[in-house]
Amino acid sequence: MSIKTAQPLSNRLGEPALAGRTGSRRPRAARLVRSMIMTSAPHIPVLREEAIAALGVHRGGRYIDATFGAGGYTRAIMAQPETRVLAFDRDQTAVKAGQALVDEMRGRLTLVEARFSQLEGVARAQSFAPLDGVVFDIGVSSMQFDQAARGFSFRAEGPLDMRMEGRGRSAADIVNEADVETLADILYVYGEERAARRIARAIVHDREIAPFTTTRALAEMIARVAPNRASDIHPATRSFQALRIAVNDELQELLKGLLGAERLLTEGGRLVVVTFHSLEDRIVKQFLAERCGRGETGSRRLPGETPPPPPSFVCEGRQPVTPAPAETAANPRARSAKLRYATRTAAAPYPLDERLARLARLPDRDKGKA
Repeated sequence: MSIKTAQPLSNRLGEPALAGRTGSRRPRAARLVRSMIMTSAPHIPVLREEAIAALGVHRGGRYIDATFGAGGYTRAIMAQPETRVLAFDRDQTAVKAGQALVDEMRGRLTLVEARFSQLEGVARAQSFAPLDGVVFDIGVSSMQFDQAARGFSFRAEGPLDMRMEGRGRSAADIVNEADVETLADILYVYGEERAARRIARAIVHDREIAPFTTTRALAEMIARVAPNRASDIHPATRSFQALRIAVNDELQELLKGLLGAERLLTEGGRLVVVTFHSLEDRIVKQFLAERCGRGETGSRRLPGETPPPPPSFVCEGRQPVTPAPAETAANPRARSAKLRYATRTAAAPYPLDERLARLARLPDRDKGKA
C-alpha cells in the first residue's frame, strides 16, 4: 500500500430529489456541482450528479472516495470549499495519474494505493475519521476496460489478465489451473452463466492441448461451445465477468468496504453505492435493508424474542436510482447502473450476518450448476 497526499467539503446542499428513472427532476445541487467540476478527467462516472447529491456534500466535510479511478467523484466533492477527501484505488496506474490532482488540491486530497476493504484501517491510521460520507463506484473502470493489455475485455486481443492491481493470480492462472468444479462454480455464481458446467468442461479439455493465454482464445472457445443465439450479448460476456470478479475478489471487497464505511461514518453521514450488476446490487440492497430495519415489526416477533438492534442507517426516497435516458444514450455502459444510498444513525454498527456473508462467496459445490 502506498499513499500520495495532498488537505479539507460542508454548507449543506440540501436534500434534493435524485434524478434518473425515479421520475424526479434533476437536483438543483447536482446542477451546481456539475457547473463547478473540472472537465479534464478522461472518464466521467455513471450517475455522478445523483451520487454527489445523495452524498450531501457540505463545506468542510470529510469524505472517502473508495474508487478513485480518474477522480470524477473526488473532483465533484472538492468543488465544495474546504472539503477533504481520502481516495482509494488498487490500480497503481490510476494513483500515478491522480498525482496531478493531489498536487492541485494542496493538502485537501490524500490518494492511497489500496483496496477499499482496507479503508477503515487506512482512515484511522491517517486520523481521517469520523466521516461525513463514503462513495463507492463498483466494478471495472472504462479506462481499464478499454485497455486491451489489461485483459478485461474480449473485444480486442490481449493477455488473459484482469488483475486490477497487476499483482497476484491472473485470469489465465485460474482458467489453466482450477479444476472443473471450481471453474463451474465461478462461472455460475459470479457470472450467472447457465452453461457454466459445459464451458468449464471445455476449458479443461482444451487447455490440455494448449493453455489459454489471450482474451480472444477464451472468448472464441466459449462462443463455440455455448453460442448465445437468443441474444445480442456476446456468449463470453458472463464468463468474463465471473473471472474478473474471482481474480479481484470483488464481492468480498465490496462487503468489507461497506462494513468499514458503517464503522467510520458519523451520525448523519452518507453512504452512496453505485453498482453495475445484480450480484453487487444484491449485497448492497441486503446490507442496507438489514441496517435500515426494513421488514422488522413488533407483531412479527414471538413473545420473549429478542428485538433487533436499532437501525444503523436510514434509507429514504425511491431506490434504486437509475440513469436518466439522456445518460444511457450518451454512455450505453450506464444502462445497468443502480445507485443506493443511506444516512448513518447514532446506533452501533451491526455485526456481519452469515446470510449476507454467503452472498459474497462461492457456495458449497454440486448445488444448482447448469
